Amino acid sequence: MGQGIKRAAFFAYGVISYAIFFGSFLYAIGFLGNVAVPKSIDSGEPGSAGAALLVNLALLGLFGVQHSVMARPGFKAWWTRFVPAPIERSTYVLASSLVLLLLFWQWRPLPQVIFSLTGVPAAIAVGFFALGWLVVLYSTFLINHFDLFGLRQVFLHLRARPITPLPFKTPSLYRIVRHPLYVGWLLCFWATPEMTVGHLLFAAVTTAYIFVAVRFEERDLVAVHGQDYERYRETTPMMCPRLRGSRPAETAVGSRI
Repeated sequence: MGQGIKRAAFFAYGVISYAIFFGSFLYAIGFLGNVAVPKSIDSGEPGSAGAALLVNLALLGLFGVQHSVMARPGFKAWWTRFVPAPIERSTYVLASSLVLLLLFWQWRPLPQVIFSLTGVPAAIAVGFFALGWLVVLYSTFLINHFDLFGLRQVFLHLRARPITPLPFKTPSLYRIVRHPLYVGWLLCFWATPEMTVGHLLFAAVTTAYIFVAVRFEERDLVAVHGQDYERYRETTPMMCPRLRGSRPAETAVGSRI
C-alpha cells in the first residue's frame, strides 16, 4: 500500500471512529435523560434485581477497565508496537465507544424510584443535567477536542506532518478547577428529576471510577509536565472551585478522559 493511500485510510478510520464516538455521546444524553432513545437507563421490562445488579456492575467494570488501562502510558507503549501511532488515539476512542454502546444495549433496568421531583425542582434538575453536557463538550474544546478524539493525529498524518505535543495551558474553566470535564460528567450522572435504583447504581459506580481514575491521570500528567503541573496542582483545586483565592497563570492542560 502506497504511503498516500495508507494516510488516507488512517484518516478515514479516524473519521469513522469519531463518528461512532459522537453517536454514542448523543445516545448517552438520551440514555441518562430517559428521552428520545429506544432504550434508556430506566426503560425495559425489569427482571431479577440480583441478575440486573450483577450484569450492570459487569458492564460498568468492563468500561472502567478498558477506559483506564488503554489510557495508561505503559499500555500505549506496548500497544503502539501493533497499532500505528497515528491511529492509536482513534483506536482508543473507538474501543471506548463500542464498550459504551454495549453498556447501553445490555443495561438491565432497576426502576424502583428513590425520589421524584416535580415543578420547579424538576426543572432545576433538568437544567443542571443540560449544563453538565455543555460543560463536558466545552471542556473538550478547551483542551483541543480534535486531539482528544484522534482527528488531529490522523489529519496531521494525512498531511505528512509530525504529530507534535500540545502546549501546556489552562484556558477558561481550567483556571477554576483542574478537571472541569469530570465536573461536567458528575452533573450528567447525578442531576435527574427522578432517581431510580438503576440510575443511582450508574451514578455511584461512575463517580467512584472518576475519583480513582483522576489519581492515575494526575500521576501521568506530573510525569509528562513535571513542575509545571505540580505548581498548577498546588494553586488550583481538583473539582470543587474555591470561593476565594487567586487563580493560577495559564500553565497547564487538563483531563484526557
